[in-house]
Amino acid sequence: MKKLILVVSLLWALPGAAQELQARLTIVANRVSSQTDRKVFTTLQNSLINFLNNRKWAPEQTYGAQEKIRCNFLINIEKDNGGNVYQASLTVQASRPVFNTTYESPLINFQDPDFTFKYVEFQPIEFNENRVQGSDPLVANLTAVLAYYVNLIIGMDNASFAQGGGATYFQKAMNIVNNAPEGRDIAGWKPFDGIRNRFRLAENLTDSRFALVQNAIYAYYRSGLDLMVENEDEARAGVLNALNFLNTVNTENPNAMVMPFFFSGKSNELAKLFSRAQTEQKTQAREILAKLDITNAAAYKELR
Repeated sequence: MKKLILVVSLLWALPGAAQELQARLTIVANRVSSQTDRKVFTTLQNSLINFLNNRKWAPEQTYGAQEKIRCNFLINIEKDNGGNVYQASLTVQASRPVFNTTYESPLINFQDPDFTFKYVEFQPIEFNENRVQGSDPLVANLTAVLAYYVNLIIGMDNASFAQGGGATYFQKAMNIVNNAPEGRDIAGWKPFDGIRNRFRLAENLTDSRFALVQNAIYAYYRSGLDLMVENEDEARAGVLNALNFLNTVNTENPNAMVMPFFFSGKSNELAKLFSRAQTEQKTQAREILAKLDITNAAAYKELR
């Protein structure tokens, strides 16, 4: 059967229109049958751009035009299950500017493989954090998943600027987990939904056993990368301090989901950062990174 290839890109929100986010969303539907009406994805596009960029996600904070968080959402629709139900994966990326540079460091670069939702063309895109489940679980799952990652994005951004600053938003994400939609086709919200899921990630970011993770986020960005222009040695020391925090967490909680979540997208950044370090510091970084970021261990071999 002939396949339909559809890529819908959402443009950056106009200045002044957005709230906390400056989000771009792309829908890829190259695995969807040509019998599926492509107009539904265009309608979904317009609805989701408004949902992400025009909703006030952090009413207790004020974001200036230059402070909005740049982020990307890629919805890869893998199957049309019929009845307006779609099976998809979601990739979420967010970045943070480094002080006194034009460089943006990755905050999040994560793929969620369990994103099944129902969307009827022109249906309102709504989310109520006090009533996450909604009357139709599959309809509610569309906005619940997106709201979950929005809170993680805002939490990571806040944590990178203030010690413990992400706690409020990580807890909001955990609240969504605790009240998430339930159904036969819905996955990712429960402890038993694999070893890498939304529950595990939110738990790692809110459980006191992982308290040093927030210390690590702050040290990595505010006491580390933000000092690169002013003092490279001090900046590397700050990042190394962040790695030591994470190493402690990993020792006490091996194979925690937060480790690959934190390091995803950062291997090139870290390898370049420590390539000019003194031998002792370079050796320390290599040994810790090879242990914590196993997937990208090869990127750190040249730190000798």
